[in-house]
Amino acid sequence: MSDAIYDDVIRTESERVAMTVAIYESADRVRDHDFRTETNTHQPLQWAGSDSVKIRSRAAVVCLVLLCVLLLTAVIMLCVHIHTNNTNYTQETHQMLTNITNLTEVRNQLLTQINNLTDERDQLLTNNSNHIQLNKLSNQVKNELLKCFNGMDGWFYYKFSCYYISSVKKSWTESGKYCTERGADLIIINNSEERNFFERVRVSGFWIGLTDSDVEGSWKWVDGSNMTSRFWTSGEPNGKRKENCAVSYSSGWHDYPCSNKYQWICEKNILERTFICNA
Repeated sequence: MSDAIYDDVIRTESERVAMTVAIYESADRVRDHDFRTETNTHQPLQWAGSDSVKIRSRAAVVCLVLLCVLLLTAVIMLCVHIHTNNTNYTQETHQMLTNITNLTEVRNQLLTQINNLTDERDQLLTNNSNHIQLNKLSNQVKNELLKCFNGMDGWFYYKFSCYYISSVKKSWTESGKYCTERGADLIIINNSEERNFFERVRVSGFWIGLTDSDVEGSWKWVDGSNMTSRFWTSGEPNGKRKENCAVSYSSGWHDYPCSNKYQWICEKNILERTFICNA
């Protein structure tokens, strides 16, 4: 398109120069005619000098026109060159922006892959650490089980705890002392599954580790935790004074004076003891 524009401009300027030269020649002919008439009448000796001046004038005009044409041509070529360079520069800039965008996407994909690999590595390290901890825990649980049954007649295992059911009757305080001397506590029942399991025990009633001896009406377990599950028999606790300890029957819990004598159940939680050792 630029070459076509350039050809059209050159053709137009050439025609314009031709017309200008023709106009000047016509004007010169008129002046020559008038000048010849005058010189023939008055100055016949100056004819040769006038012709020389006319020729030089025409040459100067033609040179000036040619210079204008050349200058205009140079300006047009410069504009075409600048336009071409601008077009190429725009295309190169667009290509560079496209390359930058592609590189940015590649970088983001690499970062995502690195993050995924880091997460997988951390997960593998965590799994490996958990596996090691489980092995240690398994060994410690085995050791605790051995302690439960080593010279401790009457103990049995259920749900990560060792239990002992007494065959004699004592007060709540004496029953608790018996358990603590063996690294255990009076049983803590926090879910219906455990309660249902011990309902099948052939005991008419047994002390559990629940009391409100510190604050009347505020029942807590022997480990200091609050009572979360309630399995009281209807009407219990009845609020009578000095009935500060709980006995478990198949029908539910009752509160009785702590000095009464009942059988009891000790509980030694293996997992809690293991975690305490780990800490």
